[in-house]
Amino acid sequence: MSIYPPDKVWWKPIDREEKIWLVIALIWLSFTFFLMPVLHVYGRQNPPALSYRVTPERFEALSNEFIEKYRVLGSDGQPVAINGVPVVHPQPGGDAYIVARAWSWQPILELEKGKPYRIHLSSLDFQHGFSIYPLNMNFMAIPGEDYILRITPTSSGEFSILCNEYCGIGHHTMVGKLIVR
Repeated sequence: MSIYPPDKVWWKPIDREEKIWLVIALIWLSFTFFLMPVLHVYGRQNPPALSYRVTPERFEALSNEFIEKYRVLGSDGQPVAINGVPVVHPQPGGDAYIVARAWSWQPILELEKGKPYRIHLSSLDFQHGFSIYPLNMNFMAIPGEDYILRITPTSSGEFSILCNEYCGIGHHTMVGKLIVR
């Protein structure tokens, strides 16, 4: 007893039900294709569109000035740091800076719940992914780009900042922190 290959059906006409599903798929494809630009222009799910060109050296200088100005001091008058990363408390409504570099985020931002902030995000070396966990917020930190995020924290707690763009051998250690009080 031997096994025979099945009859080839590629030359036979398409069945009626298959035609219906193909038409439905093409209609859905067309609908979503034309919906994408409409949602991009009128949708409220889009990230803020503020971005400026900046050299990594200039962004590092701006972020260092920001860290020195808004650094949190402990009860002993010494600057507070968590694992060597400075903690800063920016003014509500003002600008805050987050720097991505091989394999760290700096500084740790301490924000107030319900207050708006403009967070400047950039990388000093290569492309990193900026993801606030457990929230569904994902952005890119790109060298030479000052990407500005307008945010108003709505819940208190400590949130992790993760790199979701593979950036080299220390990628798995690239974890930062955002504190909302």
